[in-house]
Amino acid sequence: MTYQKTAPERMTETDVIDLLQAQHGMIRDLFDEVERAPADRRGEAFTRLVRLLAVHETAEEEIVHPYARAKIDGGEGIVNDRLTEEDQAKRLLQQLDQAGPDAPDFMENLLVLRGAVEAHARAEERYEFAQLRAHTSEAERRALAAGVKAAEAMAPTHPHPGTTSATKNLLVGTPMAMMDRARDVIRKAMGKQD
Repeated sequence: MTYQKTAPERMTETDVIDLLQAQHGMIRDLFDEVERAPADRRGEAFTRLVRLLAVHETAEEEIVHPYARAKIDGGEGIVNDRLTEEDQAKRLLQQLDQAGPDAPDFMENLLVLRGAVEAHARAEERYEFAQLRAHTSEAERRALAAGVKAAEAMAPTHPHPGTTSATKNLLVGTPMAMMDRARDVIRKAMGKQD
């Protein structure tokens, strides 16, 4: 798989809705890759999936959801429902990561995670993205896409010195830690303070 296929910040879409929907497709492709990977390569594919999920969800939470809250009818409730779905998927992802790709029930739990992530993506596309497209201009959506790409480009992706597993170290810890680091980078880039 090429770097382009796992680097959302290198995508060519300029409309935030098109960008996020294309990323949903990338996530589905990475789930396929993890499912098909031989046991000795499964961890590497899973790490790429976790990285993409982490940067994608964090960019949505920090950039897209706040905008949707303000711009769409019933935005507060729609976004809160999406955040509830995201929290469920994050818990599943954390459990899967803690058990590791060698766990006997990894593939079974991966399918549960996939179901939750794909249901969330469908709900986002149907309830949030459709209204966001209807209630924003092309210029607004281009600006949001640029923000999402910039945020995703800044997310940590390289091993840090002093750790032993380069593959695991792409995340430098748990999926939650990856999301926290991505959130910190995005907030700093946007001039926000905690």
